Amino acid sequence: MSIEAFSNTAVIVAIGEMGDKTQVLALLLAARYRKPWPVALGVLLATVLSMGVTAWLGAFMSNLIPITVLRWILVAMFFAVAIWTLIPENDPGDEEPKMKSSASLVLTAFVTFLLAEMGDKSQAATFLLAAKYHQVAWVMAGSSVGLMCSILPAIFLGKTTADWLPMKWVRLVAAAIFALLGSWVLIFGLGN
Repeated sequence: MSIEAFSNTAVIVAIGEMGDKTQVLALLLAARYRKPWPVALGVLLATVLSMGVTAWLGAFMSNLIPITVLRWILVAMFFAVAIWTLIPENDPGDEEPKMKSSASLVLTAFVTFLLAEMGDKSQAATFLLAAKYHQVAWVMAGSSVGLMCSILPAIFLGKTTADWLPMKWVRLVAAAIFALLGSWVLIFGLGN
C-alpha cells in the first residue's frame, strides 16, 4: 500500500500542478535571476515542508473523524478539487514577485514558493490522499516528487514548456482524475 500511496500521490499532484500559479512563479524566479539551481533548491525545501505538514494534517484529521463521515467529506472534497482544477489560473503577469532584496536566492525562492503554495490544489490533494492512506511519509514523498516533476521543467526549460503544453487538456485530465477518485471513494469506500 505504501508504493500505491506514493505513486498515486505523485501522479495526481504532478498532473494537477501543471499550469498552476506556483509553476509560473518558479518560471519567473528562474527567468528573473537566471540561476535555476538555487531556485530549484528553494522550491524543493518549501515543497518538502509544505507537503510534510499537509500530509501530517490529513492523516491526523482522518483519525479524529469517524470513517463514515470521512468518506463523505473526501468524496465532496475530491469533486470540489476536480471542479477547482478546471478553473484557469490568473494571468502569469499578476504573479511576478516584487522582490528588491539582495537576500539569498534560495531563501527568496523558499519563502515565495511556500506562501504561493498555501491552499493550493496540490495541498488539497496531499491532504485528501494522506487522509485516505494514513501514510504520512509516503504521501509527502509522492506529493513532493510530483510537484517537483511539474516545477523543474518550468525552471530549467523556461517559457517554452508552457508554449507547447495544452493547458486546457492538462486541466481536463487532472479534473477527470480527481472526479474518478471521488467516484471510487463514493462507490468502494476508503478500503479500511
